[in-house]
Amino acid sequence: MRKRIFWLLPDTACARRAMDDLLLARIEHSRIHFVAREDTDMTGLHEANLFQTSDIVHAAEMGLMVGGGVGIVAGVVVAMFPIVSDSPQWGLVGVLAVLGAIIGAWASSMIGSSVPNSRLRSFTTDIEAGKILLMVDVPRGRVDEIEQLLQRTHPEARFAGLDPAIPAFP
Repeated sequence: MRKRIFWLLPDTACARRAMDDLLLARIEHSRIHFVAREDTDMTGLHEANLFQTSDIVHAAEMGLMVGGGVGIVAGVVVAMFPIVSDSPQWGLVGVLAVLGAIIGAWASSMIGSSVPNSRLRSFTTDIEAGKILLMVDVPRGRVDEIEQLLQRTHPEARFAGLDPAIPAFP
């Protein structure tokens, strides 16, 4: 299980040094993400992707649940009023539940990919002012160690929070 640590860094030079420090502390490159204004040169930094900057994962989860629920209701209605035979077709409940969940997750993820991540909303002002947001996914047991490392090596940076629940993927 991992936790996501947020730090606000003043510029790209500080961000590059922070990334080097984290790599030396044996944090995987794929677990370090940076978010900055669109006009910022992110050369040498692992830029956050769609999964970190949008609500795609949350939207897909919600679509999965709602689509599955609607599929179950539709399956019960169709099974209770059979068209093909005289007996209820209860197998349709499962089929429509799975189909509804798949379609719900797909449709919701398409919408969620265009919606900014709600967790990052509080950092919008700082990012637009030119600061760089660092997101580091670390094992629970190393959270304090990494926070102390960043605080010690980057006094110009500011701790910006901790997200206790990050998705298992990506």
